[in-house]
Amino acid sequence: MTKIARNVLITLAIMMACSINASAGTKNNERSFDWTPVISAIIQVESQGNPKAVSGKSCGIMQITPICVKECNRILQMRQSKKRYTMNDRFNAKKSKEMFLLIQSFYNKANNVEYAIRAWNGGHNYSKRATQNYYEKVLRQMN
Repeated sequence: MTKIARNVLITLAIMMACSINASAGTKNNERSFDWTPVISAIIQVESQGNPKAVSGKSCGIMQITPICVKECNRILQMRQSKKRYTMNDRFNAKKSKEMFLLIQSFYNKANNVEYAIRAWNGGHNYSKRATQNYYEKVLRQMN
């Protein structure tokens, strides 16, 4: 696989982010940030809260892609956790939120809300211009 293709796959994985719990290796300071308003807004923008939503390869309340599931499992493996996510976990609201939080804990250690929103849509190397509409939609849902 070329480096560009690999980067595209990783970027897409981050777009459909994830959450984590203590058993998946989160540190206390990572769990203390309240992502609830951001997650709730993303859920409304992505699926209007429908856990059975499907759009192409994206599924569930947070429209998680297979690439995101693979990226979450890669992070868990790096953290030496035995926990793993399956494709069916995308339809589970709790596990979808865990995957979002896992992605944030790995790529967004500063807990930057703008970064979290834009990266969920455009990957960790997002373009501000390309993610602007999505960012504004999520902000409107937060207000």
